[in-house]
Amino acid sequence: MNSQSRWIAGLVTVVMFLALCIGVPVEAVSAEINIAIPAPSVDNPKAAGPLQTAVLAGGCFWGVQGVFEHMRGVTKVLSGYSGGEKNTAQYDAVSSGSTGHAESVQIIFDPKEVSYGELLQVYFSVAHDPTELNRQGPDRGTQYRSDIFYADDSQKRIAQAYIAQLDKARIFKGAIVTRVDPLKGFYTAEDYHQDFLIKNPQWPYIVVNDLPKIVSFRKVFPAYYRGQPVTVKGAK
Repeated sequence: MNSQSRWIAGLVTVVMFLALCIGVPVEAVSAEINIAIPAPSVDNPKAAGPLQTAVLAGGCFWGVQGVFEHMRGVTKVLSGYSGGEKNTAQYDAVSSGSTGHAESVQIIFDPKEVSYGELLQVYFSVAHDPTELNRQGPDRGTQYRSDIFYADDSQKRIAQAYIAQLDKARIFKGAIVTRVDPLKGFYTAEDYHQDFLIKNPQWPYIVVNDLPKIVSFRKVFPAYYRGQPVTVKGAK
């Protein structure tokens, strides 16, 4: 067993142990592991070019940021807010559910290394549950909605086609409720939210809701996964 495999095995053990310590059934944690979906049939070809940006919302941004910080080809991930106005893009206001914002992540990626469709494959598979309406796990409210904020017509086309593909194939038990909305702005969240999963791996919320996503990512998409995450502080 190599060092990365030992790290994964240890992480699984920690997740299960701490979940039991705080009273969460093991089944609730392990249920997120082994979720695999097909690649999108509509996607952009990988090609050298300027770095690109994707903005995705899928519940609490701590876990979603943590997942994509482990994805090959991603150079930076920021937690933040999208869907509302700049003057309400603060955590306390967004948490009220009345601002129109969703907790989101901005993903900067190299189009030669990873495609937009591949980002969506990870997003729909291990980053969140796209069948939960205005909620994710224990979190409730429109600020935790599943939402793809497209930056151009190409991203819109890929996102809409992929949702149709997955729904037609009945990949999930329920219908996908993910919205596809134009990106009007992304507003970076407060500093203490950045790299939260990496900095706080023993936080009970992270243990129960987010560390299983990292384990699942490594298991389901080993070709996309990298063991050393890119961090906001360490990004170029």
